[in-house]
Amino acid sequence: MVEERTTDGKRIAQLLSSEVSGREDSGLDALDVVNADPDVEPSADGELAYEIGRTDGDADDTEILAAVYVQDDRARIEFREAVDAAAEAAEEADLRVRPKAVRPPQTLVFVEDGAEVKRATDVLVAVL
Repeated sequence: MVEERTTDGKRIAQLLSSEVSGREDSGLDALDVVNADPDVEPSADGELAYEIGRTDGDADDTEILAAVYVQDDRARIEFREAVDAAAEAAEEADLRVRPKAVRPPQTLVFVEDGAEVKRATDVLVAVL
């Protein structure tokens, strides 16, 4: 049994990016990683690593659904669209979630371990 956990925020964000970019099932083929910063370094407040956008076949017409930030010990996904669906799906997936009190409202989903990446991907599918 593997006892080591992946708790490095940058690595978790990389794993999530690979899932979004590499999977074509469940509608994930409509999502793209955009505006990526390959040199991003984690910080306590979180630094923008990339955004996740939905395209309808036209790369010039990308709707940003979420932004992924890296912190030292986790990644944070800030959902900008379908915030209620994101919150519900994250709770069902047993991920830590909280609302962000901004206008328009956002939902924050915390991915604190590499093993949670698949569940975070399920939240993205629910938002679609």
